Amino acid sequence: MRSLPVSVEWREDGLRLFNEHAPQGISMICVSVGRGRHKHVAAEHRHLVEQGAPLVELRLDYINGEVKLPRILPDRPGPVVVTCRRARDGGKWTGDEPSRLLLLRAAIAAGVEYIDLEEDIASQIPRYGATKRIISLHDFRKTPENLEEIHARLASLDADIVKLATLANSPHDNVRMLRLIENSKIPTVAICMGDMGTPSRILAGKFGAPLTYATFHQERSLAPGQLSYEQMFRIYRYHQITPSTQVYGVVADPIGHSLSPLLHNAAFQDADLDCVYVPFRVPAEDLDTFLDEAPALGVRGLSVTIPHKEAVVPRLKKMDKAVKGIGAANTILFQEDGLFGYNTDYRAAMDSLEALLRQEGLKKEYLAGKKALVLGAGGAAKAIAFGLLRREMKVHVSGRTRERANSLAARIGCQTIDWDNRHSLRPHVLVNCTPVGMHPHVDETPFDKSHLQESMIVFDTVYNPEHTLLVKEARAQSCKVITGVEMFVRQAALQFELFTEHEPPAKLMRETLKRATGAAKF
Repeated sequence: MRSLPVSVEWREDGLRLFNEHAPQGISMICVSVGRGRHKHVAAEHRHLVEQGAPLVELRLDYINGEVKLPRILPDRPGPVVVTCRRARDGGKWTGDEPSRLLLLRAAIAAGVEYIDLEEDIASQIPRYGATKRIISLHDFRKTPENLEEIHARLASLDADIVKLATLANSPHDNVRMLRLIENSKIPTVAICMGDMGTPSRILAGKFGAPLTYATFHQERSLAPGQLSYEQMFRIYRYHQITPSTQVYGVVADPIGHSLSPLLHNAAFQDADLDCVYVPFRVPAEDLDTFLDEAPALGVRGLSVTIPHKEAVVPRLKKMDKAVKGIGAANTILFQEDGLFGYNTDYRAAMDSLEALLRQEGLKKEYLAGKKALVLGAGGAAKAIAFGLLRREMKVHVSGRTRERANSLAARIGCQTIDWDNRHSLRPHVLVNCTPVGMHPHVDETPFDKSHLQESMIVFDTVYNPEHTLLVKEARAQSCKVITGVEMFVRQAALQFELFTEHEPPAKLMRETLKRATGAAKF
């Protein structure tokens, strides 16, 4: 790991000075501020420094009207990168080019710590004073094939840091960018934009980037896929990521709804483990390539969810009995001799169900011979139907796509019932494995309340929100209820144990999930 080009020391006059000898292995979060008024720029800068942000990017192109540097630079509370981006580079500058160049030169003359210059203007703005030069290129359509060639061009323009920000069109683009960082002789920031590019932002420091970029607030992203400073600092603990950090994550498509990073990263921090858990958006057609390349990113294990739970099974070298019976895996470990697969959905669901039975003073044998209706035909439905069959229940599966329901039933040996006829079954156990009722569609339910009976056990696997409309209506009918939070936390805790061989902090994980979903006691 190379030493970084910068570090921070306090001067007596209150400003920070960057030098060439930062502690080895440390990468900074640079927080981008883009506001229309000078006073808001200054206020956000002060707030970020108070929150511990080591470096702030001032986006001059976001300021409305004439930019007045004396209002934001002389009394700045901490070091800055000054950037003024044209529309073609993803910015909002509407003035002419000579005015923009004059503004950038004025910022250098004012002694800013960093100036960001695009490739085509770098030769027009010479080095002056102690200001460090970031030479950058942005591509909002793709990650170019000739990355090394582009990097060499940028590096030749008297660069202290080379920055490339490109759109990820496949997970492979993250690998290419992180390898570029690792192999570069000059400090390099190479990040992919878009939600598919999020791993490159989180793992940049692991591969030697001097910094990565974040936004002031998650709802005010200045680039596609940009995370907030709070997310980067508190959830992913970016400031603690080093080359030795072990990587875990969740692989899915889409990925933005997943709360798994919250739970696992909180658990890693609680256990004081040098690990980070990253969201990987991987389309179905890219899954095989991703699994081949994941070890190059330092990945040791993955949570697997929609739509990959069945697709990963052919890639497994070894699998537990549940995966063999269900035909779906939700957990993968990367071992020296191949991929090992597990299904913690199955055990978590059955543990949740049996905990309810104990609470009601019933033995698990109570389920034998009774009817169960499982709504849905995905990986979770397979796992739960498999478990209920093993407890000798008469299991029926109903899916909105009849072919998938029939395929599930044939795989595990249960019955099917048409979606339109699902209310005719009158089950003892009802399990919702569909996304119906999930945020933001909280006013929907997959099972009409008029068919809920007091004697029923209602198990909703939706965990956001915990108190779905189905759960609320089931409780109103005095049904016995299991929420999706119970299953989700249990399966995540089992994954944590598989990943780390440590006792999972289940209580912490449950509290973290409930805070994130805004769940309150019913």
